Amino acid sequence: MTSTSVMFEVADGMATLTLNEPSRFNPISTGMQKGCLEALERVREDTSVRALILTGSGKAFCSGADLSAFGPDQRDEAGRSAGCIIGDMMAQAGNPLVAGLRSLPVPVVCAVNGVAAGGGVGLALAADIVIAARSAYFYLPFAPALGLVPDMGASWAMPRAIGRARSMGLTLLGHRLPAEDAARWGLIWACVDDAMLVDDSRRTARQLSELPPHAIQEVRELHQASEGNSLTAQMAVEMDRQRELADRPAFAEGVRAFLEKRKPRFAARSQVETP
Repeated sequence: MTSTSVMFEVADGMATLTLNEPSRFNPISTGMQKGCLEALERVREDTSVRALILTGSGKAFCSGADLSAFGPDQRDEAGRSAGCIIGDMMAQAGNPLVAGLRSLPVPVVCAVNGVAAGGGVGLALAADIVIAARSAYFYLPFAPALGLVPDMGASWAMPRAIGRARSMGLTLLGHRLPAEDAARWGLIWACVDDAMLVDDSRRTARQLSELPPHAIQEVRELHQASEGNSLTAQMAVEMDRQRELADRPAFAEGVRAFLEKRKPRFAARSQVETP
């Protein structure tokens, strides 16, 4: 990795990407975004990787943008205003990072080890499964503290997960949402005791790594299609996908495993050719 703002490791088919500026509560810095994008590219290229865990080091998951870099009336060497700088950062790194997580060819588990604030909320919600420590919380200071709007995809993910009323309330009032409430509301998959976060996240990622390689993209795309489809249209999509997927080797292996009363053994990414 060319950035010290993140740590990346792969062990036994599991990749772990850790935001690594704990003394600053893991802000969304240029170095962090660059390091994360490099790590995602490595996951795409390394077909031995079957799942990714995203987490933070120290007491925070991600504190959002580093506001110290945006003083009043501050401009960079090129004369760009704060708005231009932030917009360019989002276009070049922030938005590609969220899109990259959502399109990664492996399942993504986010282990929220502490506060997820600002853009850190959208970053966490870009994962397929989000598990948070009981001490963690989600906080959107954009509107009440800064006169901004949520970014990193939070304004897209939150209303779909918890409804417009709760999403509007969190955004406008700036209340901290404890991990337990986030799980109860359906914003995240689970809230676990702090001491169990690492083990539970790894266990979940390990289970996801045993899916057929194509499963994660198929399920993501199916759920996304449902948000704009009528019931009839969605059932037609389901029918089309079943028509194709039932002719793939994974289905045959699943049926054999069922008949033989054993767990299915699906091929790894490295063993599967793109159909």
